[in-house]
Amino acid sequence: MQVPQISVFLENKTGRMADVTEILAQNDINIIALSVADTSEFGILRLIVNKPEEAYKMLKAAGFTAMTNFVIAVEVADEPGGLAKILRLLSDAVLNVEYMYAFVEPSTGRAALIFRFEKETEAVRTLQAGGIAILQKIDVFKD
Repeated sequence: MQVPQISVFLENKTGRMADVTEILAQNDINIIALSVADTSEFGILRLIVNKPEEAYKMLKAAGFTAMTNFVIAVEVADEPGGLAKILRLLSDAVLNVEYMYAFVEPSTGRAALIFRFEKETEAVRTLQAGGIAILQKIDVFKD
């Protein structure tokens, strides 16, 4: 159920994201989804890619501070209230969302969300009980 995510720590300098994306492109690694969070001094680029192990190795070899962690991908109804339903299920179960971002699920073209939870097992159980589809790695990208 978990999907590998690459997190890259970047100095807040012009061209750093371009450097990362060029390394990925040169190694035939496709970006499925991404999120950027920043402070005044650095940013965190979070990536879902089609070849996570290779992406991690390439970025580390190029001198980037990177790590792999795991997130949960869920399908969200593409209609008013689709996201609200998911967030209400989590809130009612008193489960915290650390962060989230969205993408289009390549295999179906449907909307999907990436979540990082404080209590992952409980969150997955709650979502499944609420009828929310948890995506498998194969649904998000092909190795």
